[in-house]
Amino acid sequence: MATESLRKDHDLIEKLVKAMEVTLELLKSGKKIPESILMPTIDFTKNFTDVCHHGKEEESLFPALGQAGMPTNMGPIAVMLMEHEITRKIATHMEGSAKEYLASGAADALIADISQYIEHMGQHLWKENNRLFMMAEMRLSGVSDKVNAELGAVEKKKLDLLGKSRQDYENLVQGIQSEISKIN
Repeated sequence: MATESLRKDHDLIEKLVKAMEVTLELLKSGKKIPESILMPTIDFTKNFTDVCHHGKEEESLFPALGQAGMPTNMGPIAVMLMEHEITRKIATHMEGSAKEYLASGAADALIADISQYIEHMGQHLWKENNRLFMMAEMRLSGVSDKVNAELGAVEKKKLDLLGKSRQDYENLVQGIQSEISKIN
């Protein structure tokens, strides 16, 4: 399957989004969220989701789809690229509001940014899983091994640049989930 690697990314991203949903509810109820949850969450959103996952799509999947005849300047690919930019902007805002929250305890901006990220990512992942990836499987069926190899190479390059591994990010998400479970 040409999108197998990307679907695994989505599974990990969805685990983080679920942890963010719990964090959001805790924030709304007035619980203090420590830096040990917020900053790894920001790291994941900015580095794993954007640099690694979106990098794989932008540098490998989308060009492969373009070579297979799918327009890249309009339609699903153009929409995904626009949504990747929105994801970057939300993550940057969230980083600022998380730092402000940690410095002052003011939670309103952080609550708004986390809410926006959760909603945006839920819709984005659904579109990719249920529309784009299905189209990709049909268009790339004859070259799926090649696409998977390219996706793997891009992932390795991106994670190497970050000085991280996929296991580091899987452990990061597990750590966030564990930290959240300790908040009463």
